[in-house]
This record gives sequence, structure tokens and C-alpha cells, in this order.
Amino acid sequence: MTELTLWRDTERCYRAVASRDSRFDGQFIMAVRTTGIYCRPSCPAQTPKSKNVSFFPTSAAAQAGGYRACRRCLPDAVPGSPEWNVRADLAARAMRLISDGLIEREGVPGLAKRLGYSERQLGRVLTAELGAGPLALARAHRAHAARLLIEMSELPLTDVAFAAGFASVRQFNDTIREVFATTPSQLRTGRRGYVEGGTKLTLRLPYREPFDDGVFGFLAEHAAPCIESGAYGRTLRLAHGTGTVRVAPADGHVRCELRLSDLRDLSSAVSRVRRLLDLDADPEAVRRVLRADPALAPMVEAAPGIRVPGAVDGEELLLRTMIGQQVSVAAARTTTAQLAEALGERLAEPDDELTTLFPTSAKIAENSTVLHGPQRRVDAIRAVAEKLAGKEIEVHIGRDPDELREELLALPGVGPWTADYVLMRLLGVPDVLLTGDLALRKGAENLGITDLGERAQAWRPWRSYAGMYLWRKATEKGTA
Repeated sequence: MTELTLWRDTERCYRAVASRDSRFDGQFIMAVRTTGIYCRPSCPAQTPKSKNVSFFPTSAAAQAGGYRACRRCLPDAVPGSPEWNVRADLAARAMRLISDGLIEREGVPGLAKRLGYSERQLGRVLTAELGAGPLALARAHRAHAARLLIEMSELPLTDVAFAAGFASVRQFNDTIREVFATTPSQLRTGRRGYVEGGTKLTLRLPYREPFDDGVFGFLAEHAAPCIESGAYGRTLRLAHGTGTVRVAPADGHVRCELRLSDLRDLSSAVSRVRRLLDLDADPEAVRRVLRADPALAPMVEAAPGIRVPGAVDGEELLLRTMIGQQVSVAAARTTTAQLAEALGERLAEPDDELTTLFPTSAKIAENSTVLHGPQRRVDAIRAVAEKLAGKEIEVHIGRDPDELREELLALPGVGPWTADYVLMRLLGVPDVLLTGDLALRKGAENLGITDLGERAQAWRPWRSYAGMYLWRKATEKGTA
């Protein structure tokens, strides 16, 4: 069921609210007409009468309707909607870009250009699908970013206003009062995080239960020294500067330590980390489908809440995937680290072993002689880097999956496995099964699955998650 259908299904939504079901947090918003407040479905306050509530697809839509955020349940501090990955339509792609802070950087014209629509068309679609236009959605995004900075840093409130993307202090003050029914200084008294050294923030990233921490192991296994650490941490290239992030599972959340050279990149960095760890997934929906297969059921029950690892940068993912073609994971790590050491930008303030950014596509195109391996692969990587640098192909989270796949397959050295792997990790496409992957096929054989292509039809629309179980089965000790 899509999100649009869900928030309009008032009976189902009200049942979720009455049971305080946290699985629906972030999937719709409840607004109470008698109080003028909007809440997450699991708000612990007394359940209002059904005749007094309305449902919205986004907090921005509730704000546009004149409602303010509940200060008890903090409806904006929840996992995002899993529909932005399940859906690949214009609204979903726009939401991914808005959450990455694109409107703050390039405005609505920049968003429309990235998506290939006119500003008028974009506004009409977003209002119809999400209950608010791009400016209202960006306003809600800025309010959430400001709340993070207010509660989790010692920054002067004037600096918070501009770091969160507001055009003026007055606009910042007015928005905080309208959205949270309080002033910025009053919000600061109830802080929930802390900051160290001026630019190091420690955040609690929520997710939907259950959560399997195997995603950290996957990322650590593929971590390239100087760019990443096995704990897991990595460097970040952001719009206004650089940063590093370290993440680890904690009780009911993911602990996230960020170091940023420019705090304007906070919300974008958080958005990328959430996609990297697939924190907005709906594990119960995945579980219901996959456990119906008797071969997968034992693994699903033993490790519920499996996540599909994402990516923080599309160009980096594509080039690293090409570097790793037909070589071991260890060899790909070594080659990537050597490339970064030779061409990567050094951080002005290294974070222990995190010292270097993955090189830009332009740098790789100009210095491809540092690459090692078969000449055909080196030539393909150089050619793709040149196209990326020249913007002949754009690999970002706002792309339509089908269009991006077609463009990727037209590149030299990019076959179906590489294209599908990029779609799965960058765009979070939930229904990709890499049937040509040898390890995945080994995992299927270890489970007694011989007709993988046909068997996988029953796993729709969660074949990406099924693939993660198959990969895990292939690497389990004691399997042939």
C-alpha cells in the first residue's frame, strides 16, 4: 500500500493511533483539530476522538494546514517514510533531494532542473501528492535542521538560523514559533544531544524496530583505509565543506558522531547517513513477505530487520563499483585506498585514521595512470570519470531508476550487475536481485534454492532485502 493510500485510509490510520503503533511513525501525521497540534501516530498523549482528527502525508502538509508540532512526541524526530524508496515517482525523488538540502542550496529552480520538470509542474504534483509545495516542504526541513542545532549545539541562535538555511533571523524565529509553538531559546532548555569542540555533534538516529546490525559489518568489510574505518566511519564531501561520521548500534537507535567543517551541512549529512544505513526501512513489511518462503523463513526469523546498505555519494559509488569488478573485496579496498592516497583531497583536520576524501571524477579522469589492473577496465573507469566530470551523466538520489539504469548501461564497462548494484545502493531501490552475482547464487544454493529467478518472484517488492539474506548465507561458517 502506498503512502498516499495510507494517509487517506482514515480508519486504518486511526487504529494505528489508538494502538500507539510506532511502526507507523513517519508514515503519516495525525492532526488534532481541537488543539491545533500535529503528532506522530505513537504519541503517548490521550488518544483524541476520531471525529477530531485529520491525517496528512507529511509534517509540511500539517504545518500548511495551520497545525504546530507536538512538544511531547516530537513528530519530526522519527524515521522517514519508507515510501521514498519504494516509490520512484516524482514526489518521492523530490523528497529525497529536499531532505538533502537542495532547495537551500539551489532553490526551487534548481530542484525542478534536477528533476526535469518545470517549477509549476513540480509544485502541482507535490501539492497533490504530499499536501504541500516545494517551499513548504523545504520550510519543514529547515525547521527540523534548526531544532537539531538548537538542542545539540552551543552555537549562538543567530548562527543556528543561517546554518539551518533561513534567510534571516526573523524568518527563523517566526518559523520556530509557528512549527513548535515555542521560541528558539525555550527549545534550547530541553536539549537531547551535545556538542564537543565546536563542530563535533553526537546524535541519536531513530529507526523502525527491529534492526539487524549486519549493515555495519557489510560496510566495514568494504571499507577502504583513509577514506573509511572498519568501526564504521568515513569521510564526507558535502556542499559547503567536508566532514567525517562514525556510527554504531546503540539501544533503540544508532549513535552518530559527526564532525563538520561547516554546520550548514548538518541536515544533508544526517540524511546521507540515514540512507547509508537504510534507517527509514519498514522491516515488518519486508518480514511479512520473505518469511512466507520456507527456505528464507529461518534466516528472516533469526535476523529480522535486515538493512540494504546505501551510499553517501553517487559518483563515488559508481567508480568504486567499477574498481571492484572481477576482483576480491580485499583487492578492491586496497586499490581504492591507493587511488585516494594518490588523488584524494586531505582533510584540513583529520579525524584519526579518517584523513582523505575519495577523489573527484575530474581528478580521476585527468590522472587515470595511477589506476592498476587490466587496461580495458582502466580505460572504462577513465571514460566514465570523464562523463561524470563533464555532467554527461548525473548519478544522484533524484534520478528516475529506469532512466538512470538505461544511461548506466550505455557506459563503457558497465553491465547489468553494476547498474543494478548502483540503483540498489544509491536510490535504495528495494526490488533489485543481482541474479548474476556468484556469492548470491551460492547463498541460494546453500538454502536449497535452485530456480532462483522464478523463486524470487514471490519475494517482490523486497528482493533487495532477500539478496542480503542470500549474501549472508553464502558467507556463513560451515556452509559449503
